[in-house]
Amino acid sequence: MTGGLFVVFEGGDGVGKSTQGRLLADWAQTQGIAARLTFEPGDTAAGRMIRQIVLDPATGDLDPRAEALLYAADKAHHLHEVVRPALARGELVICDRYVDSMLAYQGAGRVLDLAEVAEIARWATAGLAPDLTVLLDLEPERAVGTIAEPDRLESAGADFHQRARLLFLDLAARAPERYLVLPARREIEWIAAQVRDRVAALLTAPGELSEPADRIGS
Repeated sequence: MTGGLFVVFEGGDGVGKSTQGRLLADWAQTQGIAARLTFEPGDTAAGRMIRQIVLDPATGDLDPRAEALLYAADKAHHLHEVVRPALARGELVICDRYVDSMLAYQGAGRVLDLAEVAEIARWATAGLAPDLTVLLDLEPERAVGTIAEPDRLESAGADFHQRARLLFLDLAARAPERYLVLPARREIEWIAAQVRDRVAALLTAPGELSEPADRIGS
């Protein structure tokens, strides 16, 4: 394997990102492809402490800039410890949330300057961009609005989540060649099949990943 492949699932809370990530990893295993299933924030020891701060309702009010910097710190360490080593081994890395979530939630959601948040995210990740971003789209009231015990961000309010959703869609519209936008309430297997088809097109053969594309985000 050469270069690895970086696939990210994005979208609002409660749209099924974790389910689809697991299904893609299961499929990869059947194809003889080494896959690393991961998530943000929190898939490192340091990240778990950051996740506790940003998502625990007991944290209460955080300055939006402080919140953005905490998410950036999680990304920097997550890439250092998990993502880049897996890509270097030639693996398929499947990540639940990445930079788009920071732009949508801490940028649009918290109404921070989007260009400034993007620059912080670009610096934290050293410009590592996904080969493919799968955006699962659904109206917030049908997704996060149905969560019985919402965490700190899930409790941020309807306007917050609507701004985030529109930003996700805008990001996908700007670079359609790097996105797969799917309705989140379609059948789980239908969504999984669309994702598999798109990922398979990025693979040269079972068990062999394509040469890495330029990963520096714009």
